[in-house]
Amino acid sequence: MIILGIDPGTTRIGFGVISVAGSKMKALEYGIISNPGKDRAQDLMATAINLAAIIKRHRPIKAGIEKLFFTTNRTTGMAVSEMRGAILLILAQHSINVSEFTPQQVKQAVSGYGRAQKGQVESMVRMILGIKEPIHPDDAADALAVAICASASGD
Repeated sequence: MIILGIDPGTTRIGFGVISVAGSKMKALEYGIISNPGKDRAQDLMATAINLAAIIKRHRPIKAGIEKLFFTTNRTTGMAVSEMRGAILLILAQHSINVSEFTPQQVKQAVSGYGRAQKGQVESMVRMILGIKEPIHPDDAADALAVAICASASGD
């Protein structure tokens, strides 16, 4: 089974594609979709085009996306919400089953502790997927963690 994990952002959207066969998981591709951030409509379109290309390459049957966590900056939260909407639309257009997870659910699924630090999560992601080198940028590591979380969900 191929699973796509997504860590949404405004100009950097982390993605991670994993294959799952029984209890074995392997990273197929990970990275970021990067946008200049100067024109919202163009950024949304570019993300949709790049995400569709990733979907076409790997044909995932399931996707996980991190739920939005509002902090003090509501303006950024709105921009991320818009990007999540574009991402969810592309996933729906490709008939991909989507599960949404809070950051705590992702951390719990990967590290066994819902308040794990970023470094702990990245280390567990590398161990689970057999990745020897550090995962950069953090958005990609987070997206792989979301994909691992989605693999464990019954959705």
